[in-house]
Amino acid sequence: MHPVFQSSRRDFTFGPWKLSAARTHIMKSAQAERLADELHMPSLPEMMFGDNILRIQHDHGFGIEFNATDALKCVNNCQGMIKVACAEEWQESRSETEHTKEVVKPYDWTYTTDYKGTLLGDTATLKVVPTTEHINTEKLKAREQIMFFEEVLLFEDELHDHGVSSLSVKVRVMPSSFFVLLRFFLRVDGVLIRMNDTRLHHEHVPPSLFTEPNEISQYLPIKETICEKLEFPEKLEPKPEASLETMCVKSK
Repeated sequence: MHPVFQSSRRDFTFGPWKLSAARTHIMKSAQAERLADELHMPSLPEMMFGDNILRIQHDHGFGIEFNATDALKCVNNCQGMIKVACAEEWQESRSETEHTKEVVKPYDWTYTTDYKGTLLGDTATLKVVPTTEHINTEKLKAREQIMFFEEVLLFEDELHDHGVSSLSVKVRVMPSSFFVLLRFFLRVDGVLIRMNDTRLHHEHVPPSLFTEPNEISQYLPIKETICEKLEFPEKLEPKPEASLETMCVKSK
């Protein structure tokens, strides 16, 4: 039994950013058929939320959004040949070459997508560049107030009762940052599990923190680390023990 999704729209302002999350009903069959034709696909996921969206946009117009239609554009609509091992035989022989079957479809019937979002902006847009930097997961583990949270389901399909394929996006906003998780999840019963995650993390340092050293220190990047230790002198002269006479105090 699927949860009931009520139409809603929520907006939240975070510094120069505006976050908008819209959740609506499943796309009607006539609309789904037209979209399937446009995408050159025989059919769309059973639960297609064409108007569901998460948008993060800057005051200057650039930003990123997540929607189901653009995600399906990344699905292979020309080739759908998947090799899967027969469960019992595969467990006995562990030989993929001898015990396989091909499930042939005119498109990728699992709706696997490597969609990472849609960039926004007319005169200025975000630029995607390779990097060796990683999201600091330790900062995300820190306990902070959740000022805004939303989860938006973009599409879901039960693969004719043989598993599930879904795409959803979550966002949470804390005083110091916002974090987005876009997740494609696929489970073909007895065959495979696949997951494609896209994570987006943006840090925002409130101006008030600039006057608080203990608070601002966690946002400053480490430029140089020097490790040293202090050693005792090699030769230490034994300290003479105090005599009993000097330690005793006469009282009258």
